Amino acid sequence: MDLSYSEEQLLLKDSVSRFVARSYEFNRRRDNLHSSLGYSAENWALFAELGWLMIPFDEEDGGLGGSAVDLMILMEEFGKGLVVEPFLATTVLAGGLVAALGSDRQKGDYLSPVIDGAMQLAACYIEPDSRYCLSRVTTKAVRDGGGYVISGKKCVVLNGGHAENYLVVARTSGDSNDQSGISCFIVPNGVSGLSVDNYRMNDGVPAADLVFTDVRVPESSVLGAIGDGFKALESVVARATFAACAESVGIMDELLNKTVEYTKTRKQFGVPISSFQALQHRMVDMFIACEQSRSMLLMAACELDQGSESSLKAVSATKARVGQAARLVGQEAVQIHGGIGITDELDISHYFKRLTSIENLFGSVDYHVGRYMSA
Repeated sequence: MDLSYSEEQLLLKDSVSRFVARSYEFNRRRDNLHSSLGYSAENWALFAELGWLMIPFDEEDGGLGGSAVDLMILMEEFGKGLVVEPFLATTVLAGGLVAALGSDRQKGDYLSPVIDGAMQLAACYIEPDSRYCLSRVTTKAVRDGGGYVISGKKCVVLNGGHAENYLVVARTSGDSNDQSGISCFIVPNGVSGLSVDNYRMNDGVPAADLVFTDVRVPESSVLGAIGDGFKALESVVARATFAACAESVGIMDELLNKTVEYTKTRKQFGVPISSFQALQHRMVDMFIACEQSRSMLLMAACELDQGSESSLKAVSATKARVGQAARLVGQEAVQIHGGIGITDELDISHYFKRLTSIENLFGSVDYHVGRYMSA
């Protein structure tokens, strides 16, 4: 099997790499993260101009028809720079739901502006007691006249504070754990009855908890067929999980490289600590973990691109392995750097925080091990 990148993929990798090197100096990135938006609007417009926001979508939807490998390349490079722009939240997650379920009119109204960089979306599917289970939906959408009334709570909504529209997963029929009866609605930010509580996660990325109290939406807000949204949600979240794994691999690569470089310059007893055999063994373990994660990522990319029935299983296997590797690589990087490794002034701590957040995003290691076994 030929696992080498095509010429177009090499150009994409080079383009993103040059952007990170040129525009994502650590202090500038930290300033963007601490701004009111939590990212740079200028960078987001540049993403649209360069066509990166088109990559996950089919050509008939106005995208580039990018493969899972294309998405992997993009997210790995984003991980190396700790890119904070809401590509995962708006483009992969929320945009993916519109692409999977939306009508032509809805795609024109919501997907095209996302591709152009003119609209921010957020996917609301996690609930306080769902524990990663996508079918555990208690938020209700009740038919009322010519529309629906939505009531319930959603948590950890990525980009929730700045989205202009929300993709809300709600139950229109069935019990709280049924896969059938799950529907998706487009709800504008600021609608009556919607409460948004903004906060920052451990890695500084903005998120929000949303409370829907008798929020009324028209019939036209329904995405896809009523009660038939679970499979699309499962597929989109699997692709987002894969994208997060690719970001983790990029972060781990950067932590390994920075740690090796540090040990070559840091001296004890008059010699670089890279000469200490115990540290060499630990860095070899970091390298092996990175390479194993990349191999799993490539396997999942192939499964996703082939549309294999085992693609969900492959994504769970990848998420579990990457999560285990992320903990090892992150902790070793911090420990080898010593006390300075946990300070806000050093980028190592920020890479570690992001890895820790991703480890619990879209399901923990234990969750995906169990999901893999049950599959």
